[in-house]
Amino acid sequence: MAADRTAGPAGPRAALGTLDGPLRFLLLSSFLIPLGSFMVLPFMSVFLHERLGMGLGTVGVVLAVASLVQFSGGIAGGALAERIGLRRTMLWALTVRTAGFVGLLLALRWPPLAVGALVLTCCGAALYLPANKAYLVRGVDDARRPAFLSAGNAALNAGMAVGPLIAGPFVLSSPGYLFLAATALFVLVTAGHAGLPAGAAPRREPERGTGPGPLAGIAVLPFAANALAFYLYFHFQHFLAMYAVERASGTFYSLVLLLCFTLVIVVQPLASGAIGRMPYPVALAAGFAGLAAGLAVLAAGTRPALLAGGALITLGDIVLFLKNDLEALARSPRSDAVVFGQQRLGAGLGACASGVLGGQLYGLSERGGHTGLFWLLAAGQCLLLPPLLLALRPRAGGRHPQPHDDEGALRPHDTDGRVPGR
Repeated sequence: MAADRTAGPAGPRAALGTLDGPLRFLLLSSFLIPLGSFMVLPFMSVFLHERLGMGLGTVGVVLAVASLVQFSGGIAGGALAERIGLRRTMLWALTVRTAGFVGLLLALRWPPLAVGALVLTCCGAALYLPANKAYLVRGVDDARRPAFLSAGNAALNAGMAVGPLIAGPFVLSSPGYLFLAATALFVLVTAGHAGLPAGAAPRREPERGTGPGPLAGIAVLPFAANALAFYLYFHFQHFLAMYAVERASGTFYSLVLLLCFTLVIVVQPLASGAIGRMPYPVALAAGFAGLAAGLAVLAAGTRPALLAGGALITLGDIVLFLKNDLEALARSPRSDAVVFGQQRLGAGLGACASGVLGGQLYGLSERGGHTGLFWLLAAGQCLLLPPLLLALRPRAGGRHPQPHDDEGALRPHDTDGRVPGR
């Protein structure tokens, strides 16, 4: 790759200037894939209920299962990438996800296909993201990793922001054309991934049953911090819609989300160097403090409070999500893809717990007529739960270098010149 393996500290613009053609395509894909997905997935509750006639209880269960698969399935994606390679894993993942969108298109004729097709798209997402992030940062020195990861996150959030804006007018009136457009986009992106560089060097496969399990070598503190961060953040993600639409409007809720996406796109790349250099305890304190402040502000329930609360929460998660990934990469002896898969598992567990426990709390506060109390309780958790992480002592030493072939899969002899301590 064109990224310098031994470069010293550099600003985000200088670091991203070292991107070569394949990595630029990967960043473009990091925008196009969520663009295609979010043309469809945010409206699935409406589509399943209004067009396919599913009850709201059934819709909720389907979406909960799909979300858990999409997040926690990353552990399988990381393990697969370690065995067969990064490019091959991305191709398989995109093929699975494309098949899922074909299934959604066919579900217009045979509705029972919709549930399986939705889960299939989530399986593809689970397989893809760890390999995508690992391919983006392979061979990149520690100083440039924050810039590369934040650029990928910015592209992801840009696609998530634009997709619903494009699809909103068509999701109920012309879903067939919408699903067809998303399918065509995934076919093109998959074809582009087939052209990414792949090594021709032979690779020795590990003997059956002798390789480490997907949870082996897990960086306990970053994993737990990621799970807790997603648990607290998804109080905002899951329940803001009901709270904001009741007090403002659906349009204003969309504006809050747009502000949050914009902050991630603009702020995280600019702040990535500082976040990378920040001591881990400081990053945890700052991130959870941002979440606590934002959740507490939401309790006011006014339009300015919704905007300010969303902004503070987003600034907190910008620090937490990036720093947890960087710290996990530094502490774990496993390959990049497995580390990202482990972190996705933590995210899935946290998001799932937020839906289950947060739903009970929101229901209680709503029945009591004080939904603002829900946000204050969530803010209190941001202050009380993070100190428990201090009991998880970090392991001594940095990360052990792992030899890779050009495809990104492990091989027994290191001829790749990988940077020690990554």
